[in-house]
Order: sequence, then C-alpha cells, then structure tokens
Amino acid sequence: MAEAAVSPQKLRRNERKALAADFWRFSTSQELCNESERLKSIHDGFSPSLFQAVRVTFQLQDKQVEVLLNASTSTLDRRRRERKKLDSVASERLDRIATVSHLAVEVFEDKQAAIDWLSRPNETLGGQAPIMLCETEIGAKQVRRVLHAMEWGGAA
Repeated sequence: MAEAAVSPQKLRRNERKALAADFWRFSTSQELCNESERLKSIHDGFSPSLFQAVRVTFQLQDKQVEVLLNASTSTLDRRRRERKKLDSVASERLDRIATVSHLAVEVFEDKQAAIDWLSRPNETLGGQAPIMLCETEIGAKQVRRVLHAMEWGGAA
C-alpha cells in the first residue's frame, strides 16, 4: 500500500534528512546539465516525490507547495502513488527551484544558510520569501539578481 505524503513536521528526523538529501542531489544534477538536457528532463517530467523533498527541505505548507508547483497537493500525492511523472509546468518550476537553490548554496557556502535565506521574507524582494518567488521566472530572476549582488559584496 502506498503511503500518503505527510507534513514535514510529522516525519522523523532521519526521513526529513533523507528527503532533503534527495532535493540537494536533484539540485546538483540539474546544475550539471546543459540547457538542452534540462529542457528534455522538464518535458519528460520529474518524479512527483520531489515535491515532498522540496516541501521538507524548505518547510513549506501545503498552500505554498501548491502555489510553487501550480498543482494541488492531492494531485501531487496521486501522481506519486500512481508513479506518474509531473507535468512540464510543475517540472519546470522544480528545475527553477533547484537551480536557484544551487546558486544560494554557492553564495552562502552552506546549505542550511541557503535554506534559511530562501525561506525567510526578504525586504529587498518586497518582503517575500525568495523561494516563493520561484513560482515565476521573473521572480526567480529577481532572486538570482540579489544572490549575485550578495556574491559580489552587495547587501540583501
């Protein structure tokens, strides 16, 4: 019997760590791909288990996951249970989250610091959490711009 996705708070510590490790492996693998490879993997669709990895890594609520991936958590859970790939919209958003997260780790040189920065409201970004701006490419571009400014000594 397939188990339903549970909230990050209800998972055991080692389960949360394993899901976060899955996300960071995905993030690194996407960063190592060229654009053509990334585009093909987006069109092929990513594993729906990645939504749980993102949710746990950034401690997101259901509504936040739904906004970020443009899909209800029930749809995401059903796709996971049925072992169906995510559609290209959700997959593209996961790719965007992964590549922005990878950049944040490069800037902060620490995964936890990157998670904290991505998860907290940021005045430079209109008081929004950077991770939530990854809903759109324009929002992700703003996050990348701030991260690059920080990398070069700017404040954010």
